[in-house]
Amino acid sequence: VQLQASGGGLVQAGGSLRLSCAASGGAISRWNMAWFRQAPGKEREFVATIRWSGGSAYYADSVNGRFTISKDNAKNTMYLQMNSLKHEDTAVYYCAADVSRVTWPTMRVRAYDFWGQGTLVTVSS
Repeated sequence: VQLQASGGGLVQAGGSLRLSCAASGGAISRWNMAWFRQAPGKEREFVATIRWSGGSAYYADSVNGRFTISKDNAKNTMYLQMNSLKHEDTAVYYCAADVSRVTWPTMRVRAYDFWGQGTLVTVSS
């Protein structure tokens, strides 16, 4: 299984970006998927997760109402639409797959089996 995150970049505060996570070697339709982020000098933190069935999503309080997680099973790709970006959203964003699906939602890093390489989002204030 490989996950490839893309779509990061430099954006002004208040702007928008859409991240993508393309999967290969398996079907995201069977996995719980998530986005995490890690800012310099900080631990990796949960951002959002979408259930394998696609019908439910869960967000960290810090992004709720601004970010939207979604997926396209036909394209085997997950997305994170980020609106009203703030300087504190600056981080490397990682996508992750939970193939065991023991529970949902889960915000624990160790619950996820596969990780993308990360894509950098920089929000200028």
